[in-house]
Amino acid sequence: QLQFVESGGGQVQPGGSLRLSCAASGFTLDTYAVGWFRQAPGKEREWLSCISASDGSTYYADSVKGRVTISKADVRDTVFLQMYALEPEDTAVYSCAAEPYNLCSSFPNDYQYWGQGTQVTVSS
Repeated sequence: QLQFVESGGGQVQPGGSLRLSCAASGFTLDTYAVGWFRQAPGKEREWLSCISASDGSTYYADSVKGRVTISKADVRDTVFLQMYALEPEDTAVYSCAAEPYNLCSSFPNDYQYWGQGTQVTVSS
């Protein structure tokens, strides 16, 4: 089965940091852009960041710019999302997915191979 496996979520206090991992299973990331999304209860899925396959260019949503860093470990086909200065509003299920045209679209429907997601809870 082609999918991502996310990990690294958990509960953290406001102001804390987390590093999420997203490992490709059954395929490689040679030609796919990889995006990170989150979905809070009662809200639509929100695009956060993307890293391209061709040159490693990175893109960020304004809502998280300056507080997250996306990176990729080619050897392990894994993408990371380092998050800083977390706020209660960041509480959500975080997921990653592959974008086959390497355009780093911000629209979830352009992505495939979604994982189950990892829960991030920011509270004191």
